[in-house]
Amino acid sequence: MTVKQRKLLTKKDFSSQDELPAWLLREYQTFHDTVTDKTFPCYFGMAGELGGELRYAYIEREDWSNLPEALSEFLELFQNPKHKRHGLFVFVEPFPEEGTLEDYRKEFWDILQYLHEQDTVEWPEDAPKDPEHHLWDFRFGGEPIFAFGNAPAYKQRKTRDLGNAMVIGFQPRKIFKGLEGTEPGGINSREKVRERVEKWDQLPKHPDISHFGDPEHNEWKQFFIGDDVVPIAGKCPFTHKDMA
Repeated sequence: MTVKQRKLLTKKDFSSQDELPAWLLREYQTFHDTVTDKTFPCYFGMAGELGGELRYAYIEREDWSNLPEALSEFLELFQNPKHKRHGLFVFVEPFPEEGTLEDYRKEFWDILQYLHEQDTVEWPEDAPKDPEHHLWDFRFGGEPIFAFGNAPAYKQRKTRDLGNAMVIGFQPRKIFKGLEGTEPGGINSREKVRERVEKWDQLPKHPDISHFGDPEHNEWKQFFIGDDVVPIAGKCPFTHKDMA
């Protein structure tokens, strides 16, 4: 199988210059240079990229069809305990011209909705389907996943600008075991990262950022935060198939 035919990519795959789209090679290089900058706030992302532990996929403007398989392959990695801290980053082919933050936010939620509609695994009975429930989480293949959008339209929150393409991170909840917002290790780790993020962005923590399970918090609002310090208003764009 050639690199281009693979759904899930590794760091080494980006050395195959002739087999991947030029835009993807450019965007991966920008991503790499950004997250490996010694001042980059996220230790986990930096260590994962330097160690070759992250996985990648890409989708083109008119074709998202390989994404469900790529995400499924990624989730299979977690059957092996040594992969428990890996993350998946999906590069979305850039718009012909840079869009607004709302353009990228809409596409982000359209992509999650597409994944949900392609998913063949039913959500567990006890998993809330309404995003307004404080215990709602996005699921694919039966796994709860934290997804977060990064886009070039972020001008103040520079940590969310990873290049000219939107880059979507997918992190199965399993990787946060021991690092939950209610655990001492998780509280300390998150606070250190958030302090560094605030220094990079020159902005306070976004008001919608909290920990999963916070009864005063809607998890979906943390998936694609604003480029400001204003809480996100309105209804979540995601609709579970059973509630459509």
